[in-house]
Amino acid sequence: MTLTILSLEDEAEVRQALERDLEEFDGRVRLDLAEDASDAWSVVDEIEADGDELALVLSDHRLPGKSGVDFLVELTADPRFSSTRTVLVTGQADQSDTIKALNQAGLDYYIAKPWDPTKLRNVVREQLTDYDLRPESTLFPHARTRLEFESWSHSVAK
Repeated sequence: MTLTILSLEDEAEVRQALERDLEEFDGRVRLDLAEDASDAWSVVDEIEADGDELALVLSDHRLPGKSGVDFLVELTADPRFSSTRTVLVTGQADQSDTIKALNQAGLDYYIAKPWDPTKLRNVVREQLTDYDLRPESTLFPHARTRLEFESWSHSVAK
């Protein structure tokens, strides 16, 4: 079982930039990419079929068809993904969209485009840490505190 990050972004160049900026997580987490909400649900099905866990979704807001915020609302309403961490990575969400993401999808973080790669990696590391420190997690039973897990994750990143 592997922790998975799903990046939901319709622009190929931005998807590539996210993938590049998250390279340090290669080999420790699975990174899947989707272009729209329909594609994202297909990827979610693949993640589950493989026995992996959807730990984090990085989602743009403006997408063809259903918005990223609407996708996050649907995802977090599904009991299977109620613990999945959610980050809106966008430059185009207005205040009402952001409020909807916060109130209905329990948005965990907001990153404005263009992002700082170091900040993005720090947010991803923090969100994965929070996901693993859930009481029901069995991934790192030896690291039951944030400090222990962060120490582990930083040593692996080197």
